[in-house]
Amino acid sequence: MYKRVLVPLDGSEVSEGVLPFLTDIAGPLDMTIVLLRVLEPVPASVIEVGGVVPAETLDDRRRDAAEYLAPIATGLRARGIETTWTIRVGPAEEEILTAAGAANADLIAMSTHGRSGLGRLLFGSVAEQVLRRAEVPVFLMRHTDRRPAIPINGGGRR
Repeated sequence: MYKRVLVPLDGSEVSEGVLPFLTDIAGPLDMTIVLLRVLEPVPASVIEVGGVVPAETLDDRRRDAAEYLAPIATGLRARGIETTWTIRVGPAEEEILTAAGAANADLIAMSTHGRSGLGRLLFGSVAEQVLRRAEVPVFLMRHTDRRPAIPINGGGRR
């Protein structure tokens, strides 16, 4: 039985799409949800080519991530679900896998854009990389346009 699930969120409605499903099962299964926000660094080549330094500092981005995760965690706790959250910096797939180990997660649950063909080839898929490399089971939920009956935090905000 799964007791600790890691849920990577990128601030979009797509990534939050897995939360309504988890809220339905987390309480009865006495599951702990660990929310994760990964901040990917701005590549040095972008800074060099652009000739400008990004306006947002890492501290600003961490603060924004905390302001995004905290109300989601509060909403889940209000439903009686034990919830924690963490922020990591680095390549998304690497940090998701590292965070799963650090949190002792026995499941990773995430939504996917469901790209296929050329879109998948051009953009890659963090979900696919996590699925291939994870040492714990991965639950993937494909994004649909259907909205959940009970929004967790009002939809993707950042």
